[in-house]
Amino acid sequence: MSEQLKQHRNQIDAIDEQVLKLVNERAKLARQIGTLKEDGVIYRPEREAQVLRRLQESNAGPLSNEAVSNIFRAVMSNCRALEKELSIAFLGPLGTYSEEAALKQFGLGRTALVCGSIDEVFRTVEANQVDYGVVPVENSTEGAIGLTLDLLLASSLKICGEVTLPIHHCLLSQQADITKITHVFSHTQSLAQCHEWLSKTIPKAGREAVTSNARAAQMIHDLVSADGTFAAAIASKRAAELFDLNVLAENIEDDAKNTTRFLVLGHHEVAASGYDKTSLVMTSKNKPGAMVELLEPLSKHGVSMTKFESRPSKQGLWDYVFFVDIEGHQTDAKVKAALNECQQRASFLKVLGSYPVAVI
Repeated sequence: MSEQLKQHRNQIDAIDEQVLKLVNERAKLARQIGTLKEDGVIYRPEREAQVLRRLQESNAGPLSNEAVSNIFRAVMSNCRALEKELSIAFLGPLGTYSEEAALKQFGLGRTALVCGSIDEVFRTVEANQVDYGVVPVENSTEGAIGLTLDLLLASSLKICGEVTLPIHHCLLSQQADITKITHVFSHTQSLAQCHEWLSKTIPKAGREAVTSNARAAQMIHDLVSADGTFAAAIASKRAAELFDLNVLAENIEDDAKNTTRFLVLGHHEVAASGYDKTSLVMTSKNKPGAMVELLEPLSKHGVSMTKFESRPSKQGLWDYVFFVDIEGHQTDAKVKAALNECQQRASFLKVLGSYPVAVI
């Protein structure tokens, strides 16, 4: 070993000792803060978002901002676990993108509850069987998850945070030869996100939707082929590891920027972080120009609308509810004024939550 290499390693060892000491000092302070909290709420997404943004602004490299976020999310997760190990529900089985989103937001310092459906995630959080739930709400190419929106309308839960996750699909199978694939299973959104690739690469393979990508991978793992034909699943690389499948192709999504947005659901309101989003659902009165009149207060008070999605209300034929995301926190003066006026003009308005904008 060269003397220069030895010196560098010695320096790294010394820095590691300093980092260990400082992380433990941070953990002691976090535990002390926990004893001072009066409401018993352990997870403070607004505070964690502020910490991550401040560190990214101070980051001089060579680590990327995403790497810095990953490191400090792990630190915060383990410090939080000294107060309480949070329980998190998400759509399973293990290996779903919902699990990845839960890991990204809460780290390893939490207990996982794997649910069989999005409905079950809502129910377990509502029944206080877990602390929080993580559910998908929209994809950058395929749009909103209608079931999640419908459940938000009916549920008493609050949106406490959001997670954005780049989605990179793989084609997984027991088979090693992609030309022998005759059937492809996955979630309906994933099949749509990989439509062009599938049409070009294995055009004769049938496609069938299942409840989740990881469930498709689990099915392929358990499948016994008796006639020489083989099936594949569209899922994550983690699912390939979990279910011992071959990765026949990677990054098969049609859009390289394919991203899914997830919501964190809980029972409590979230304080302002300084860079927030508010989600609401409302209906307009049945009269000409009602929709324009309903949204006019947003423009009047300088509140930017970032999303507008309509869904059948299921209360009557051709009756719709409107899901809206706006910039700012519901306690911000201009947002509060705009929402008060919208409330007066709407036949129904419900604030689903104010929460920090996702940090990469």
